[in-house]
Amino acid sequence: MKRFLKILKRMAIGLLLLILLLSLVTFIYMQHPKFGKTPSGERLSLIEQSPNYKNGRFRNLVEKPTIAEGYSMWGQLYKMLFKRNKRTRPSGPVPAIKTDLKTLPADTNLAVWFGHSSLYLQVNGKKILIDPVFSGNASPIPGSIKAFEGTDLYTVEDLPQIDYLLISHDHYDHVDYTTILALRTKVKHVICGLGVGAHFEYWGYAPEQLIEKDWGGTVALDSALTIYTETAHHDSGRGFKRGQSLWLSFYIQSPGLNIFYSGDGGYDKHFAAIGQKFGPPDWAIIESGQYNRAWHSVHLLPEETLQAAKDVGARRIIPVHNSKFALAMHDWDEPLIQLSAHKKDYNITLATPRIGEVIYLNSQTQTFSEWWKDVK
Repeated sequence: MKRFLKILKRMAIGLLLLILLLSLVTFIYMQHPKFGKTPSGERLSLIEQSPNYKNGRFRNLVEKPTIAEGYSMWGQLYKMLFKRNKRTRPSGPVPAIKTDLKTLPADTNLAVWFGHSSLYLQVNGKKILIDPVFSGNASPIPGSIKAFEGTDLYTVEDLPQIDYLLISHDHYDHVDYTTILALRTKVKHVICGLGVGAHFEYWGYAPEQLIEKDWGGTVALDSALTIYTETAHHDSGRGFKRGQSLWLSFYIQSPGLNIFYSGDGGYDKHFAAIGQKFGPPDWAIIESGQYNRAWHSVHLLPEETLQAAKDVGARRIIPVHNSKFALAMHDWDEPLIQLSAHKKDYNITLATPRIGEVIYLNSQTQTFSEWWKDVK
């Protein structure tokens, strides 16, 4: 019996030492600059004045549990680890086009999608980049969430000088440390939510480059182009502490062309409110991918994507947040299959460009193939 107790004691000490070692390694690793900075000083004082910042963090307009009733975090973790769907990644390369972005006509309104939520826009002569991730990884752990074969075609070197970089929130699949560092001298201004600027300033961006806004904010780019920062139902965080910076959607308004970008977030009444506030956009760029019914409060299901587009008043949508990374358990092509199957029910035109394909935003006749059907 005494021998057994000694063995048990040694095992307990060994387990404790292992936990302490892992904790130390985690602590040291999280000192890497990629994890960014928590707002402090004057930035934190400004944040604390926001009506959306309560009890030490930003809150959604309507509070909902992240994990839906009937599901558990541990249950979802078990499924991801031991029951992962084999089709979360394509078995073959995703088709993409290498467009020379630097020679695109400057006076043409257009968009180029780079997979997931990364886009390049030209609107009213301004060059706009949204949520760029060009490192091939959507996680702080190297090689853990790798881009699908064929999707990591573009680099920062391929981009022209950018007038405005729009950041919807600070999650790793939207704020990529490697990409943001490379963009530092290529971007004139960054428009982001309150608190996100702390990361960028830590990474070497000048304070005058950063435009941090609350929900209901306005950024007049010139007399004919305005970007409004609006709400979304989501979260933020690059470490263990969540909600220290604000998540956004954007409404881009110009003569003859209005664009809504949803950012990440679940379905609620805010889509209809934004449509009523600004009027129907010509285009809605809305997330559809990396969803699960267990957490659909913070990510749209395909039918919710279509309903959100209808609520905001859009007749044409570009679905994003898909086709580059596997962050959920659904088939990699399920979002596009579901949207294509049900778009007629919502009287919506669905644009499904290949990565790198130019979308001419003022065209009424441009069509797109169902390219995912040819991928194994």
